[in-house]
Amino acid sequence: MKILVVGSGGREHSLCWAIAASPLCSAIYCAPGNGGISRDAVCVPIDPLDIDALVAFAQSTDIDFVVVGPEAPLAAGLVDHLEAVGIAAFGPNAKAAQLEASKGFARDLCHRHGVPGPDYARFTEPAAALDYVRACGAPIVVKANGLAAGKGVTVAGTLLEAEAAVAAIAKGQFGQAGAEIVIEELLIGEEASFFALVNGETVLPLDGAQDHKAVHEGDVGPNTGGMGAYSPAPVITESLQGQIMEEVMLPVARAMVEEGRPYKGVLYAGVMVTDDGPKVLEFNVRFGDPECQVLLPRLMSDLVPALMATRDGELGHFSLRWLPSAAVCVVMAAKGYPGDYEKGSEIRGLEQLDDMEDVILFHSGTRLEDDRVVATGGRVLGVTALGSDVAEAQKRVYRAIDVIDWPSGFCRRDIGWRAISSSQGRTT
Repeated sequence: MKILVVGSGGREHSLCWAIAASPLCSAIYCAPGNGGISRDAVCVPIDPLDIDALVAFAQSTDIDFVVVGPEAPLAAGLVDHLEAVGIAAFGPNAKAAQLEASKGFARDLCHRHGVPGPDYARFTEPAAALDYVRACGAPIVVKANGLAAGKGVTVAGTLLEAEAAVAAIAKGQFGQAGAEIVIEELLIGEEASFFALVNGETVLPLDGAQDHKAVHEGDVGPNTGGMGAYSPAPVITESLQGQIMEEVMLPVARAMVEEGRPYKGVLYAGVMVTDDGPKVLEFNVRFGDPECQVLLPRLMSDLVPALMATRDGELGHFSLRWLPSAAVCVVMAAKGYPGDYEKGSEIRGLEQLDDMEDVILFHSGTRLEDDRVVATGGRVLGVTALGSDVAEAQKRVYRAIDVIDWPSGFCRRDIGWRAISSSQGRTT
């Protein structure tokens, strides 16, 4: 099979890495890809939102299967256009992708169908949003309704912070994504990432993962697209997985069918595990980044048949096998991220990771200039390591990071701390 992956981040690199290992894959392309993806796939310079160009390339290259990585082309209807010309594609259509493209839509759907989540309200007028925030008080959560690359959420600890977040959205910080503002109750508990393959009312859960969105150690500072992740997540016990399936994933899948938006693809639920049980923080309509970089290295099953079974409606006859090992991914970002950051700095020493056991390097924001690796984005590298448990994987991943020569980059040094603390608590 000829397979095209759409996207340019660490998620897409891990998808290319896994797909290239499948015996079903005879050729793999990535649009547009990045400096690291070019080692695993043929990169083609097409923007993920240039739907006409992507469809034309898939037709001219006789692509058999397209895997769409990011949310924006899904929301823009890339899968609809590919399927309309007879090209099989993995991912939800535009109507189903509204689960991520509109936080308000997702909240309303959950409310209508009894899926647990925070109290919330939606506003198109900033003045009304400010009145609501002042009536509720802080702490409170302020969100841009649309797609904002993981940066449109403010967890405001004070009323002043909440008012500033509303003002920033109203002034256009997130563009059209901020045309509507969603205000939510702050949920207290431990956050986890729950992924499942979904086709209609059939839901196949993946193994658990947990990411770190805050930029600084201790999970403090501004939210980012993700500074690291680990899998499995101790918080997702067998009992909790069953509860999330029964109270969140299956009801949402059925609700989407009932409302004429049947879901087909991978569905991510960001869940807060509260004293009252799991509650939905958000939905993503694609693999998480960096969660994908810890899930796929632990997947023993061939990824390609799983994606095809999701698209073809064969999930009911499918199962997945997982390595018992743990995985930790640490994101290296350009200094200044998630604010303004420098581009164009050179990264050295990456070749040393090739010889390190159970270490995998995924590129997010890089390009190759001759034999030089140059940083082009905010999140630039994702270093993943496997170990017998999260603590061992964490030690291994930071040993790998310490050989990378990149003065213009930084990373958190505590990825996986919750899992390690949990494990230590059980053994003391």
